[in-house]
Amino acid sequence: MTPDVVEIAPYTCEWPETFQVLGRSLRNALGDVAIRIDHIGSTAVAGLGAKPIIDVQISVLELEPLDPYRRPLERLGFALRAHNSDLTKRYFREPPGTRRTHVHVRRRGSWAEQFALLFRDYLRAHANDRERYERFKRALADRHRERRHEYTEAKRPFIWEIMGKADQWSQVVGWEPGPSDA
Repeated sequence: MTPDVVEIAPYTCEWPETFQVLGRSLRNALGDVAIRIDHIGSTAVAGLGAKPIIDVQISVLELEPLDPYRRPLERLGFALRAHNSDLTKRYFREPPGTRRTHVHVRRRGSWAEQFALLFRDYLRAHANDRERYERFKRALADRHRERRHEYTEAKRPFIWEIMGKADQWSQVVGWEPGPSDA
């Protein structure tokens, strides 16, 4: 698959296995600086087709100063994308020549951190919405194949629909994030 072309691959157990290896490496490098290290995004949901990009969320006490997490991530080859427009996170990309990986560093307990975990957990628990999401993503990928930004933006209404359901579900089950993945 070409990195800039939007293609949805069938789910594979390789994704969580890849995360586990990466998660151990991140845990060893970051130690207690990383309060949580979680596999997020579509590759973290068993049975969900996805762009084959591993998304990792690292939860830290504070986003500033950067050095406590930036230096260990850079030693592993990850590059800070300093011009990321989302101010609720610090964004890193994979070492050159390696598998596409997105590392999102977020403040522990922040709304953005919880959003990613709740969205993932809701889809893991609700097969019908997981299947609807995959069909929707495949249709958008066909429509926006070479326009990744448009694909991402077009997913927003569906994501918010799911998050409305996830919010209700979280209240019924008393959802809290489980233990850190790594």
